[in-house]
Amino acid sequence: HSCFLKLQVVLKVGMSCEGCVGAVKRVLTKMEGVESFDIDIKEQKVTVKGNVTPDAVLQIVSKTGKKTAFWETEAPAEPEAKSAETVVAP
Repeated sequence: HSCFLKLQVVLKVGMSCEGCVGAVKRVLTKMEGVESFDIDIKEQKVTVKGNVTPDAVLQIVSKTGKKTAFWETEAPAEPEAKSAETVVAP
């Protein structure tokens, strides 16, 4: 397959020390499809580039036990739609 999709996935990961960063680095290094990644401990931000799906990256990074979520981009319409969807009828 020559038509690989190059994606950039940005995650917010609760990293408090170099050990946390090391754990995230380890799983991303082993992950298939990852071409490069950037970890910003101050911003708690992990940017992954390559032929990967956002869900797969999220799952892999979650395995480190760190609090992991997609980096929310500033889209005002988004949060409302999301919270409406998560309402569970009693």
